[in-house]
This record gives sequence, C-alpha cells and structure tokens, in this order.
Amino acid sequence: QVQLVESGGGAVQAGDSLRLSCTSSGLTAGKYDMSWYRQAPGKEREFVATIVSNGINTWYADSVKGRFTISKDDVKNTVYLQMDSLRPEDTANYYCTAAGVWWGQGTQVTVSS
Repeated sequence: QVQLVESGGGAVQAGDSLRLSCTSSGLTAGKYDMSWYRQAPGKEREFVATIVSNGINTWYADSVKGRFTISKDDVKNTVYLQMDSLRPEDTANYYCTAAGVWWGQGTQVTVSS
C-alpha cells in the first residue's frame, strides 16, 4: 500500500557527486518529515538528513554538512539527496523514510578513493 522507492545510487570516485531520489506512493510526502539514513556493512544505521513536512527546515549529520543537500518536490512525492564531494566513508546503503514509519528498500552508494 505505502511504498518508498530509492534510486540514483552507484559507484563513483572520491570527489564525485550523486543525486538520490525517493519517490513515495500511498502517502502524501508533504504531510511527513522525510529523512535519509545510511548503513554500511557491520555498522548501525545512521542519520544523514531530514527535511520537515513544510520544507522550510533541514537538519544534517555533522559528517555530511556542507556536502549533502536534502530537498523535496511534494507534487512528485519525491525527496532528494544531493551528495557532493563524496568520500569513501560515504559508502553505504542509503534509505529514505517518512516519519521513521515507512522505509524504502535502499540504494547502494560506493565511493572509491
């Protein structure tokens, strides 16, 4: 019924950029805070970024501040994560979530040095 699908991951070199997308169905993204999390093998899932439902305020993990930008398009029910200046330590499976209740399946980002 409710589905979140991430896309845009891939394998890149350090310093490159990627834009991740998360498209929701079965819910209206504009009614929920939307977030990105990531999880590397053997590591716990960690917070990356949040955009509040009204789109005005955003929060970022210290590790990505100044490099990543979260945004959304409520008409398209899509949230984005623009990732610039990627580093090997950004390598992880990236997940989007609506209010921490509904989660996507993840999209893999691999950054080589």
